[in-house]
Amino acid sequence: MEKIEYFITKVVDWGNLILWDYVLLYLLIFAGLFFTIRSRFVQFRLFGEMFKVISEEAVEQSGKRGTNAFQAFSITIASRVGTGNLAGVALAVAIGGPGAVFWMWIIALIGMSTAFIESTLAQVYKVPDKEGFRGGPAYYMEKALGQKWLGILFSILITITFGFIFNAVQANTISQAVDQAFNIDPIWTGIVLVVLAGIIIFGGIKRIASVAGVIVPVMAVIYMAVGFYVVFTNITAIPDVFMLIIRNAFGLEEVFGGGIGAAMMYGIRRGLFSNEAGMGSAPNAAATAGVNHPVKQGLVQSLAVFFDTIVICSLTAFIIILYDNFYQASEDGIQLTQVALSAHVGEWGSIFLAITIFFFAFSSVVGNYYYGETNVSFLNHNGIWLTIYRVLVLAMVMFGSLASIQLVWNMADMFMALMAVVNLIAILLLSKIAIQVLQDYMQQKKQGNDPKFHYKNVKGLKGISWWGAQDENKK
Repeated sequence: MEKIEYFITKVVDWGNLILWDYVLLYLLIFAGLFFTIRSRFVQFRLFGEMFKVISEEAVEQSGKRGTNAFQAFSITIASRVGTGNLAGVALAVAIGGPGAVFWMWIIALIGMSTAFIESTLAQVYKVPDKEGFRGGPAYYMEKALGQKWLGILFSILITITFGFIFNAVQANTISQAVDQAFNIDPIWTGIVLVVLAGIIIFGGIKRIASVAGVIVPVMAVIYMAVGFYVVFTNITAIPDVFMLIIRNAFGLEEVFGGGIGAAMMYGIRRGLFSNEAGMGSAPNAAATAGVNHPVKQGLVQSLAVFFDTIVICSLTAFIIILYDNFYQASEDGIQLTQVALSAHVGEWGSIFLAITIFFFAFSSVVGNYYYGETNVSFLNHNGIWLTIYRVLVLAMVMFGSLASIQLVWNMADMFMALMAVVNLIAILLLSKIAIQVLQDYMQQKKQGNDPKFHYKNVKGLKGISWWGAQDENKK
């Protein structure tokens, strides 16, 4: 077993070196800046609009309703807000130094535009199904690019990445947190997770959306309240924290991490794992929304990136950096966050965080599962494959509960990078369509109308299954 794990570790480490150091780092930054400029800084220009559209109810058209904007937001937040926010930030700070937080902020701010582009495209090319809608990168790769093989490749990657690898990460973090707080053997935590996840994922997208819509907002508000309490009780130290983050980000504070290179690499890695901008995951949830214009869901998903990283990840970072001994701590991952929070609020902090990460990471398990489900449906509509997928997901949840932390995170990094590279290339090629859809939205807004989209609003748009095409196909 040790030899197998050693071999896997070597392969994964080599893959991460190639993908992160030579490909994805530059591709992420280039794509984010390109989309920001092409959209005329949509993530800042329409920031207020994001809060308006997130409260809109689902629109029923041709007998299809889909999820509402907030439910689609909750599914993506369920996947985004989890171990990346609590354990991933701790790993980034412990290994890359406080400067990693700065690079998390940067990748999130420019990534908001990337999230807008990919989710708008997912809405444009969504297809109706029995429960409402489904879609995502595999669908726009096939319909817009005309490259079904690329859609198949992406579907396989996202199913492995989210359904299997990321769910192992979530389960791993839950079992560690529960063990730290309650001294419960990980095998029992794994069994409980498998049972609870099984009940929900066999219930379909409506049950997943309902669960995420309840768990995520409640736990996020509670965690933010505790985080802001720590910040406000240490308010005089916050300017020093910001200065420490900035100095370390540019290699001026060598006491921590490995200088600017380590800070940038770990900040971007953990930032991408947490907010998922450009990875091609969130568009699968964005496509389920029943909105009257694709841009509305693009804005909602852009807001999700801001909420995930700029708000929640920052609070975790402050909790850890304000802990006097964080750079000498022997703990890593979620256990470092638990130790730091306990130092601020008392021993109950470790127990509170164990409960919080349970709900955050568990909601991520069901959110991640759905991303795989919609792509299994893209690959094959036969119900037996969906059942096999569900069983394998539950098996990976159990595996993650018992596996070593570093190997699980490294595997997540590699598959995440593969998926992101494929999706970023696709949306760079298709960005013109998303920009034209945005221009249509802004034109209608200037006329004082609530924007409504028809596929003929964008000249030459092909491969559309909705947005007026469904009525014409019936004729």
